[in-house]
Amino acid sequence: MEKFFPTIGLEIHVELKTKTKMFCSCLNDPEEKRPNINICPICLGHPGTLPVINEEAVKKVIKVGLALNCEISRHSFFERKNYFYPDLPKGYQISQYQVPLCKNGFLEIDGRKIRIRRVHLEEDTGRLLHQKNYSLVDFNRAGVPLMELVTEPDIKSAKEARKFAQELQLILRYLGVSDADMEKGQMRIEANISLSKKENELGTKVEIKNLNSFKAVEEAIEYEIERQTEILKNKKKVIQETRGWDDVKKQTFSQREKEEAKDYRYFPEPDLPPLEITPEMIASIQAEIPELPQQRRERFKKEYQLDEKSIEIFVQQKELGEFFEKVISELPPNLNQKDLLAMIKLSANYIISDLLGLLKERKVTDESFLINPENFAEFITLIHEGKISSKIAKIVLEEMFKTGKDPDVIIEEKQLVLIGGEDELKEIAEKVISENQKAVSDFKAGKKEAIQFLVGQMMAKTKGRAHPQKAREILLKILNAL
Repeated sequence: MEKFFPTIGLEIHVELKTKTKMFCSCLNDPEEKRPNINICPICLGHPGTLPVINEEAVKKVIKVGLALNCEISRHSFFERKNYFYPDLPKGYQISQYQVPLCKNGFLEIDGRKIRIRRVHLEEDTGRLLHQKNYSLVDFNRAGVPLMELVTEPDIKSAKEARKFAQELQLILRYLGVSDADMEKGQMRIEANISLSKKENELGTKVEIKNLNSFKAVEEAIEYEIERQTEILKNKKKVIQETRGWDDVKKQTFSQREKEEAKDYRYFPEPDLPPLEITPEMIASIQAEIPELPQQRRERFKKEYQLDEKSIEIFVQQKELGEFFEKVISELPPNLNQKDLLAMIKLSANYIISDLLGLLKERKVTDESFLINPENFAEFITLIHEGKISSKIAKIVLEEMFKTGKDPDVIIEEKQLVLIGGEDELKEIAEKVISENQKAVSDFKAGKKEAIQFLVGQMMAKTKGRAHPQKAREILLKILNAL
């Protein structure tokens, strides 16, 4: 059976988080619902207007480039990319082509380096709103700072393409350069796919435009690989073209033949000075780069010895990971290694399961979140020391979530102190045994799981206040004496 090897490259556009637009002082707020509010003669391309470079946008792109192991161009400039479309008021887009701000980087995915050809800066276009018989243009988005990242054709599968895009989104959020929300159009992905009979050999390239979710990226690439495979198996030629993705039919469709760089007639932007990036500027930006997702994964594994699933939750939800670390810093000092690791694991489990369940759509950084790390650490200590059962722990945590109170205060107010006295537990155990003779018979018949049922009955009678281990021991003592 004839085999074909896919080669995939991605082009990713990201709206940058700056106060103003790329070349004017208009507010950078593409989510503004009222059309054509954040506009001026510059972003509308009126004759005689002069653009001014947004320094913050330049620094943000350099920061991304440094995080992605890129070379930073010491000398760069903007160019005019000429094409006509109704959402492009000037009839050209100010972009970069010959000398991008960043080049020759890479991002590691599952131990494999995906090379990054370029990361450059340009302005976004307006937004078209299509009605039944006409179209409208909203220019609020026109001129918003837009970063474009282009990979080399190093990606080998749809799954790897999705992972690359997801990891990039995470890096952008850690850097604070963009929220990169795909649903809001802050991150837009285009995929270039070609097939050939030999690995690492390029075939005829097909571009899929405007993929607006990670799921769409994976599904569209998988479909396109299958479509091109069928064409090549039938000894036909793949046409170089731009295709769209139909999310309902789950298939690509032809849009137009693909333009090439020469079609855009790039030339240096005469109204903007060249960019000079000094070593001091690069060093200053480098110093602002925080711990990145992969570094956090490695550190959490080494420091806390957590499983990969827990680590990934704390990496994906950065604020939750920070809360977890603050809780660990509040645990009792001078713990031995065994107790420390046990409490670290306990903290992670309660944060990921119980706390996340209570939070739902909220974050630990929201003002409405009332539990502080010190109280949560105290709560974990009470569980670890056997002072509250898992059933009581749920009640205490829910009350902490509602009120922000200290766990000790909640335990006292709600009379949730564990019953540890042997005489009191013995009395309850005898009552449970007398009321559950079938379970007693099962235990005597060798069904050891019956003891768990009886322990559960004791926990129910005491509303979770019986010490589980002591309850078990007393039950066994009574049962073995029968």
